[in-house]
Amino acid sequence: MAKESPSQRKSIGRVMHEYKHGELKSGPGGRAGKVKNPRQAVAIALHEAGASKYDSPSERRRSYRRTKRKERRGETAQQESEGKRRVGARGRRESSRAMGGKTPAARPASSAPRGGTCATQAASRRMRSR
Repeated sequence: MAKESPSQRKSIGRVMHEYKHGELKSGPGGRAGKVKNPRQAVAIALHEAGASKYDSPSERRRSYRRTKRKERRGETAQQESEGKRRVGARGRRESSRAMGGKTPAARPASSAPRGGTCATQAASRRMRSR
């Protein structure tokens, strides 16, 4: 492919991060051991991001979807080692409520965006200030 999309570049960066930290494994289920060759790491990164010129278009789409599904579930080596539940964890650890963390939707009132002057918004602001 000529140019990768931003999400593909993000996936490539994640795989290279895993390689640099010794977390990138090769083979089915990582059973072939750690990747030691940087060229192999680049090949794996491009394949996972669906940007390898050696794959057919349908194979690219399939591997890209598989990678995104894995990132959404938090099953990448980087996410598991850093304790992040998902990619885009705002630069900090993020876990479920069951683990004692806060979900991304639960933001403090001060950082909530100030919208228009809707009656319900005004009422909720009054309730918060009490």
